[in-house]
Amino acid sequence: MSTTKNKSGTSKGKRSRLYWAVPAALVAIVLVVLLAKWVTGLSGVRSFMADYPGHSELPAGAPVGFPAWLAWQHFLNAFFLLLIIRTGWQVRTTTRPSGYWTRNNKGIIRTRNAPTKISLELWFHLTLDALWILNGLVFAVLLFATGQWMRIVPTSWDVFPNALSAALQYASLSWPTENGWVNYNALQLLTYFVTVFIAAPLAFISGLRTSSAWPKKATALNKAYPIEVARAIHFPVMIYFVAFIVVHVFLVLATGALRNLNHMYGGSDDVSWVGFGIFAASVAVMVAAWFLARPLFLRPIASLMGKVSSR
Repeated sequence: MSTTKNKSGTSKGKRSRLYWAVPAALVAIVLVVLLAKWVTGLSGVRSFMADYPGHSELPAGAPVGFPAWLAWQHFLNAFFLLLIIRTGWQVRTTTRPSGYWTRNNKGIIRTRNAPTKISLELWFHLTLDALWILNGLVFAVLLFATGQWMRIVPTSWDVFPNALSAALQYASLSWPTENGWVNYNALQLLTYFVTVFIAAPLAFISGLRTSSAWPKKATALNKAYPIEVARAIHFPVMIYFVAFIVVHVFLVLATGALRNLNHMYGGSDDVSWVGFGIFAASVAVMVAAWFLARPLFLRPIASLMGKVSSR
């Protein structure tokens, strides 16, 4: 009886916190907007924003527009990342796995010790991780081979004051002029740089440390990189990606949806419904994958790479 009461009390406590979190967040947003409007009205800040309008000049020879390969990479990154977040949350919260998977030790990857049995949810998470990393490597090679890196890698120190200027413009609801076809604003540039070159590698090295692929008997290596450190990194990085996706999608839709979607999916700077149509089809694919990622469909695929069991 006491256990039931405790669970009920915990559930009510969570609902109560959520109930107050929403209005608290709205009040905080209003206060930030009001503060930003007051700050941007100061003469010194206006002068600062005139000197730093919110974007840095790109290096000579920087490419203009988005090639077709970038549209595919954008979709694949979003596709894998969405499912990685879903399965990562399942791994973190599932107490009774839907099944177990043991790697076939006769394939390409062979180890001296017997493979470790892991949950079906963890197998799917690690498989998605591998595909995401492979796609990321292809993305990095194409990024530097085509010069697209100049659009998301800072090349001058004025990117920082320009990013502050862009942040003030966003916060005061006087949003910076968008022309992503030619050049991102400095805040976007820094955000994309952090996402691609810092958050993604952190997700990889922290996820690898907590996975079954990490050598358990490497004493010196494990002491230098404790699993507790990896766990302390991995979950916050997931939260970062969730926040990035929410803000990114919101700004894409709020700052000229048709033009932005045509940039990323239609391959042109036109304002038409082509990019929106391709985007809608990609969302449909991701929604379908979300609902099909169930044990009924995962078990046959997992059995091709190892043994699937119920316990």
